[in-house]
Amino acid sequence: MNSRTFTRALAALALSSSLASAALAQKSAPQPVPIIDRVPEPEDRPLPAPMVLEVDATDVARAIFRVKQTIPVEPGKPLTLLYPQWLPGKHGPRGALAEMTGLKVRAGGQLLNWTRDPVEVYAFHVDTPAGTKSVDVEFQFTSPVRDSEGRIVVTPAMMNVQWEQVSLYPAGHFTRAIEVKPSITLPSGWTGVAALDGGKVTGNRIDYAPTSYETLVDSPMFAGPHYRKWDLGNKVTLNVWADEAKFLEAKPEHIAAHKALVDEAVILFGSKHFDRYEFLLALTDELGGIGLEHHRSSENSRDTDYFTNWAENGSERGLLPHELTHSWNGKFRRPADMWTPNYSTPMRDNLLWVYEGQTSYWDLVLAARSGLQSKEMVLGEWARQAGYYAEQPGRDWRSVEDTTHDPIFGARKAKPFSSQARGEDYYNEGSLVWLAADMTIRELSKGTKSLDDFAKAFFGVRDADWGVLTYDFDEVVRTLNAVQPYDWATFLDTKLRKPGQPAPLTGVEKGGYRLIWKEEPNVYDKERMKDGGSADLTHSLGLTLDKEGKVTSVMWNGPAFKADIVNGAKILAVGGLGFTKDRLTEAVTAAKDGKTPIRLIIERNKRFEQIDIAYSGGLRYPHLESVGKGETAIDRLLAPRRTTK
Repeated sequence: MNSRTFTRALAALALSSSLASAALAQKSAPQPVPIIDRVPEPEDRPLPAPMVLEVDATDVARAIFRVKQTIPVEPGKPLTLLYPQWLPGKHGPRGALAEMTGLKVRAGGQLLNWTRDPVEVYAFHVDTPAGTKSVDVEFQFTSPVRDSEGRIVVTPAMMNVQWEQVSLYPAGHFTRAIEVKPSITLPSGWTGVAALDGGKVTGNRIDYAPTSYETLVDSPMFAGPHYRKWDLGNKVTLNVWADEAKFLEAKPEHIAAHKALVDEAVILFGSKHFDRYEFLLALTDELGGIGLEHHRSSENSRDTDYFTNWAENGSERGLLPHELTHSWNGKFRRPADMWTPNYSTPMRDNLLWVYEGQTSYWDLVLAARSGLQSKEMVLGEWARQAGYYAEQPGRDWRSVEDTTHDPIFGARKAKPFSSQARGEDYYNEGSLVWLAADMTIRELSKGTKSLDDFAKAFFGVRDADWGVLTYDFDEVVRTLNAVQPYDWATFLDTKLRKPGQPAPLTGVEKGGYRLIWKEEPNVYDKERMKDGGSADLTHSLGLTLDKEGKVTSVMWNGPAFKADIVNGAKILAVGGLGFTKDRLTEAVTAAKDGKTPIRLIIERNKRFEQIDIAYSGGLRYPHLESVGKGETAIDRLLAPRRTTK
């Protein structure tokens, strides 16, 4: 290349670079718009006067609640109204804002402008004239009328009133510092119960004494025309509503088991953190299912035959022990990161393995001790948990503590492969970890101490205090060490905060049992499958089915997974014959010879396919089997305490 050519080449290169730079310089590059927080931070100070809340719940046909409120305005301060978002017991942002309609705010009869905050969309900024002392608010809560819209809370036979759905509150205050005078008008002939004080009934209207907004939200109502109640002692009442009056026919022994539950709980914790407690129980096929804890009450629903088919419903009777336990664990004692000053402040759920995990442990123990569930039923449920976590692949990558965040981003949404993704495993694997803790204490103390001692020391303090006493990880460890010295920090950190741990069978084995597999389901699985008509072949084919043959879950890397079967696929035929649950289980058994195929016809998205599943291991259901002779530590754990008062 001569010098002239070289010079031209350099010039061309320079021009090219210049053009490229110009093009780069001309590319749009925005900067972020600053986010301005206009919502006042909560402070622990009262309003100038109580709020007034009036709820009209008479529109049962359309399931609409009509709300009127009078809310005081602080002089010289802007007014921001909040709709509850982060709700205790739901462990995440579950406020039903989408169903709130028709918001109007007035002062002295004048309609005021409001704007929704573009960042905190549960907040409404209201333009108030100077000198405004209060505003009048009205809106409707249009509760779901079909399952696809959300949980059904109103039926022709009953309703579930959750005050956070039918009220607003002013920003800038702790909810415990906001006083409110609530009232509700019910349909004619309906009985409503909430753990609120001073209820005065006038016709269909109930006016309650002033209370804090925090207590109001923590005191939901069940109401309906078909109602009975029973005194369970210890200032606890069992309130029951049913779709029809005939489902309220409880026998004395049924109520005696519920009384025993309350007695066993008070013995266990050694205190009561309520001045009264209301079990709210709906026996229904229509109201949306619920099990939700509160300090002085709980929301519960079971099938209509809870009493009338008692012998066949043992697996259903674990809910009330769970929710009652929460009065101590979760409501009185609460992780410090989960207590919030209002319902806009996010919760940090890391310690749900105490809040829910240990509650899931005690609900089984109390159910057995009271006789509400048989010992065999409780062992069957622990067997189900132990078997599942012994083979759950998701434990390899995700710790129990990480699953505590699932309520925030998962919201119990169905997952394509839940065994790999994991879900709210802090409940059941948490229960097994606390079983291991109990059995370790018993072993180290030579039977003189147990987790019962932890329950009294941790949850049983400050009898009659129904406030909230918070805790952190270190306090859990300190209390365990006070009961029985051990490296509890490492114990909990390893089992709960680290993935890839061995199967959580320590408690089962230290307790004198072992996990075994049989071709017949344990009593818990058998009853559960019979009740729903489902088939649970998790530990054989690696799938579960509903009564119609539709796949509801697939075990990651299991035989069905390897055969490309997924959720939503429907089994139409087994071995050339129409699907039945029995026909499928018979095919699994026949395939044990290693020669007979498990041949299925599957329909998925209107496409049909014949699939052979490569599996010859037979039916496998988890059981707990006692090791050796005599009474085991788990047997002693589940024995009643009422005789040792």
